[in-house]
Order: sequence, then structure tokens, then C-alpha cells
Amino acid sequence: MKKEEITVLGAGLIGSLISIFLKKQGLDVHVYDKRPDMRKSQYYEGGRSINMALSHRGWKSLEQVGLIDQVKPLAIPMYGRRIHDEHGGTSFMPYGLEGQAIYSISRGKFNQLLMEEAERLGATIHFEHKCEEVDFRDQSITFSSPEGTTKKIAPVIIGADGAYSSLRMSMQKQVRFNYKQEYISHGYKELTIPATPEGEFAMDPNALHIWPRGKFMLIALPNPDKSFTCTLFLPFEGTKVCFEKINDEDDLETIFQAYFYDAYELMPDLKTEFFKNPTSALINIECYPWVQGHSLLLGDASHAMVPFYGQGMNCGFEDCYILNQLIDKYGHNSWDLVFEKFQKKRKPDTDAICRLAMENFIEMRDSVADPKFVIRKKIESKLHELYPKEWIPLYSMVTFSDMGYAEAYAQGKLQEAIMDQVMADPLITENWDRLDYEDIINKMETSKAV
Repeated sequence: MKKEEITVLGAGLIGSLISIFLKKQGLDVHVYDKRPDMRKSQYYEGGRSINMALSHRGWKSLEQVGLIDQVKPLAIPMYGRRIHDEHGGTSFMPYGLEGQAIYSISRGKFNQLLMEEAERLGATIHFEHKCEEVDFRDQSITFSSPEGTTKKIAPVIIGADGAYSSLRMSMQKQVRFNYKQEYISHGYKELTIPATPEGEFAMDPNALHIWPRGKFMLIALPNPDKSFTCTLFLPFEGTKVCFEKINDEDDLETIFQAYFYDAYELMPDLKTEFFKNPTSALINIECYPWVQGHSLLLGDASHAMVPFYGQGMNCGFEDCYILNQLIDKYGHNSWDLVFEKFQKKRKPDTDAICRLAMENFIEMRDSVADPKFVIRKKIESKLHELYPKEWIPLYSMVTFSDMGYAEAYAQGKLQEAIMDQVMADPLITENWDRLDYEDIINKMETSKAV
């Protein structure tokens, strides 16, 4: 009997990983991607990347398919945020307990590794095949390619084709499909801090660097070639510092010298890159249901989020992990049940992480530069150190644990209310290290019981 064929739309990070999981299930996997093969054509969306931050949920999924050892050489640990003030001074805020890190990884090389593993296991990747439409009446897909238009019957379809998913576009034409998208007021542009002339990192390589400036910010993540991929987040228009008001090299130089001087000194190609690289938008997408017949949306196709919690890829990888668990449990012949269970289980968690990503944007650009915020984080760290089971900071729950995002969100809101009371003390700046930490924990336990 012919193996059941699964059609995956999109050969990006999520599409490639789910193809690996499906091949390991013994299924016949065909992947269709609208782009050319980046390995042959050097095609890569350069100038459009925000380096990935790989954390626990992502590593857990890679471990499940046996790829940890292959991925590790591409990843650089970042143990915390290094905050750059306007005078060139820096301060370090650890992400978690000693030794806990998120890992900077470049999208292009990582994507290539995952595609090659999928092919090694027997998946077939069809490049330059753009999905034009999916007809759910007969589970058929219309593709356009350099050879012309073709139609394919696809018994099972998984749409891992990103925020602008073709599968989702077809689902939107169905009755009772809920869809909401929101562009934030900021866009982003990719820039670079190259290695020093001696071939070394120009800054601390084991931190995520942030230049928070109220309504805008610059971030930088390290690469194995000793460079940093930087991302500039600015409003598109309407404020003193925005993309609309940078019209020439003088405008650019004025802004960077005023707000990011220590970074400016390390960016010899700033002017060329700024005017060459595109300014990209940031979108948040929610939709439901994710299932139509034997078709399922996965990753950004169902829950694209802004990048400010570093969870977009990790959440998509966890989607793959959970879907694979459900296939293990219910088998290959129960796609209706597997897909239904998946969307019901996953939707509350993806809603929660999308909300957290939006909230963390405000924290990164505004709060991290606030001295009281730094004290708040120190108090939370101390609580976690003294009571590791009773108090886990929200960032740690999201980044270093398996806890469902929705549960982490609820627990985080409870802790936030307790911390708001603690921080209301007018003398907190002087007294923070002499607090009655046991009393704070008792207050939280009482709140939980109410």
C-alpha cells in the first residue's frame, strides 16, 4: 500500500522541521516553496532578518529529532541583556539563573541545515512552486511554477507558509473563519556590526545588546563569524525620530551620533546598509479555526507574532513537537482527530504568547533603561534564587521551561500585581536588598488561594 502522502507548504524553519518529524513517522512528504533553492541560487532574504533566539522549547523539539549536535555549532549563547545608555555606558541583566542562556542563530544557515536533514530522510522539496489556491472540496492545490500552472490532489496539507500564508488565504474564503491582523506602528531595518580588523567580536559576544531609547531602539545579536546582526526599530512616521524623517546620510548620521554613538563607531557600512536594506513591517496575526478538512495551519501561518519575546520560532517548533505527539497517540489514519485536538490544545497558548510579545516590546524599548525596572528585576531574581519553585520570573517560565504559555501568562500577571505593591514603597530603591522576601511569597500564595 502506498504510504500516505503529506503536502507541506513552505520550506522555512517550521516547514522543514515538521517535514523531519513526518518523515520519522514513516510518511511520504512533499514540500512546496515559492522561493528558489537558497543553496543553489544564493537566494536569501538578506537585509530582512532578525536573528533567531533559540531557547528551551526550540532545543526540546530539535532534541526529539536528534539534531542538537548539528545545530550547536551554529548557535552562540547569550546569558542576558547588555543595556547601552546614551553615554556609552553598559549594564548587564541576566536572563535567568547562572548558566541559563538563549542562543543567537542565523536564519539562513539554520534553514539550510533543516532542509538538508528533511531531504536526507527522504522528503522531496519542490522549489519555485507558489501555492495559488487550495480547493477544500477535493483537497486540491493549484501551483504556479516556471513550467506553468499545475493542479495536485493533496490528501493531507500542512500550511507552514508564514504570516502571509496561501493556505490561510484560501481558508479565509470559507464560512465562519475568524481573522485579525495588526501592524504595529514600528518597522525594522537590518544593519551590521562587523568583526574587528583583528577578526574578533567588537562587543561582548555572550549577550543580546539593546540600546533602548523610549519610543525606539537598536538591538544586536552575535554571529559565529564574529559579526553582530543589528536590528533598528523605529516608528514609520509621526515622531522626531522615525523612518520617514531619515532622507539622506546626514539625517542618519545625526540620529546615530545622538542616540547610538557607541554602536555608530562600530558600523563602517551603516550608510550603505541603511539605504540598501528594506524597511520591513511587523505584524501580529490571530485566526481560528486552523483546520479545514484535512488541512492545518502551523507556525506563523496561524499565529504570527512580533519578535519581542524571541518566541516566534520556538513557538513554531513547539507546534511541531506537540503535533508529532498527537500523531504518536492517535496514529496516521486519524487526521480529523489529530488536527482538532491540536488546535484546541494550542490556541490558548499561542494567544498568550502573542500578547506577551506585544507587551515585551514596550518593556524592551522603554522600561529596561529605567533604574526602578532594574531594581524590580533584581528583586525577582532574588525571589527566584531563594524560592526557586514558588517564584519563577515570567521570562524564565516562557524561555526556560515547558509550561504552557497561557499558564505562564496567568502566573506572570499574578506576580506582576504583587511586584507592583512591592515597588510602590517610596524607599524601595534604597531598601530593595533588605526586603522580607518570605512575606512577598506568602502574599503570592494568599493571592493564588483567593
